[in-house]
Amino acid sequence: MMTLFQVHAVLEAAASIDPKALAAIGAGLAIGIAGCGATIGMGIAAGKALESASRQPEIFGKLQTMLLTAIVFMESVAIYALVVALLLIFTF
Repeated sequence: MMTLFQVHAVLEAAASIDPKALAAIGAGLAIGIAGCGATIGMGIAAGKALESASRQPEIFGKLQTMLLTAIVFMESVAIYALVVALLLIFTF
């Protein structure tokens, strides 16, 4: 159990944190996690597309179109995270 003095010390420390610093940490986390997720998703999609193209080379044109469409949607998530990060940085 925390004593009243310890609770007061924790609340004082939390009150002294600069909101701009928290916004910068949130922006970094937003773009970092979204960038990693988009990169992993694109890598998996490209790997599966190459695997299926090697099994059935005659569908490569259709597969390439579907792959590029999927990559655009994955990249849009990273762009949304960039917009959120910029909003966090410049609104505080």
